[in-house]
Amino acid sequence: MAIVEGDCRQWDEDAYRDSILDERESNSLTIFRTFFSPSPPDQNPNFIVAASSDGSITSYSLSSLITSTSPGFGNFKAQNLFVAEPSCVLHGHDGPAYDVKFYGDGEDSLLLSCGDDGRIRGWKWMDVLETKQNTLSQGGVLKPQLDLANPQHKGPWGALSPIPETNAIAVDTQGGSIYAAAGDSCAYCWDVEKTKIKMTFKGHAGYLHSVVARNSCNQIITGSEDGTARIWDCRSGKCTNVIEPGKDKKSKEFFSYVSCIALDANEKWLACGSGRNLSVWNLSASERISGITTRACIQDICFDDNQILAVGAEPVLSRYDINGVMLSQIQCVPRSTFSVSLHPSGVVSVAGYGGVVDVISQFGSHFCSFRCQAYK
Repeated sequence: MAIVEGDCRQWDEDAYRDSILDERESNSLTIFRTFFSPSPPDQNPNFIVAASSDGSITSYSLSSLITSTSPGFGNFKAQNLFVAEPSCVLHGHDGPAYDVKFYGDGEDSLLLSCGDDGRIRGWKWMDVLETKQNTLSQGGVLKPQLDLANPQHKGPWGALSPIPETNAIAVDTQGGSIYAAAGDSCAYCWDVEKTKIKMTFKGHAGYLHSVVARNSCNQIITGSEDGTARIWDCRSGKCTNVIEPGKDKKSKEFFSYVSCIALDANEKWLACGSGRNLSVWNLSASERISGITTRACIQDICFDDNQILAVGAEPVLSRYDINGVMLSQIQCVPRSTFSVSLHPSGVVSVAGYGGVVDVISQFGSHFCSFRCQAYK
């Protein structure tokens, strides 16, 4: 029997519902972190890796993205961006993936990720590069070389608490360590070779948003929901200094939590984002150098030499000097941005809500803008 156009007898209700759900999931996908693959500082990056709210870790070839993107940023809208084809999709976490980092340099490095399931997983970057995407789509799984889980706390009668999430990670390749900022108000130092926790940093009164390694001083710095950034000695595990960005703030618009922190390359300056406030601190003198109020809540920051790149709850990449003076603003595609990452060559990646990633050259022009696909 011939099927006439509009014939409802062949209607597949389940397929229709699945298509609607897939579209909604893709539109609400959030990229919590992008990171560039290791490459020489004088060369543009080859790959970019994204950690998504669906738990996937995806890598993209920048050269392929640039050739696939038509010029004319001014005409771009997030919903009209092309959906990029990843070079590899890793089934990273049960729940959102919050952060990605590389442990080591070159093709021998480990691609690390962390997420809401409280795990830190690591894949050999060489294996990721060599894995064919059609192999994974047919049911194959690239197994991690490293799989760490945050500890559970014991309660009465031997009851175990849920595994706390890991919101951010930092690495110290010389010390063989990975540092985890966890949802139980603790930071953990993992021994990569032994895959065991070798130190726990306790003292925060709220869960941790961020962690950075100050390797030159054998320290880490953590930012927390309790409104403080704490400096920790990695030899003793003790807190050596407490920074309170909002201590003297009385504004009703000030959020006490520290949402993001960043160190400069010389590890002398610390930038802290707290709601709509950005402050810069001289770590040697434990003094605040500058503090400004921004138009929207800050959600991520990083240093570019002695300048600070900041993104947040608006489609803008802002650049400030060390004294808090705004130097420039660049319009971005994501309506709300959760990640800003800088490659040594000066290329910047911003990413956020809608699964949107924007790659910007060192001169401020847009290399490419694309959307990531949601994966189940």
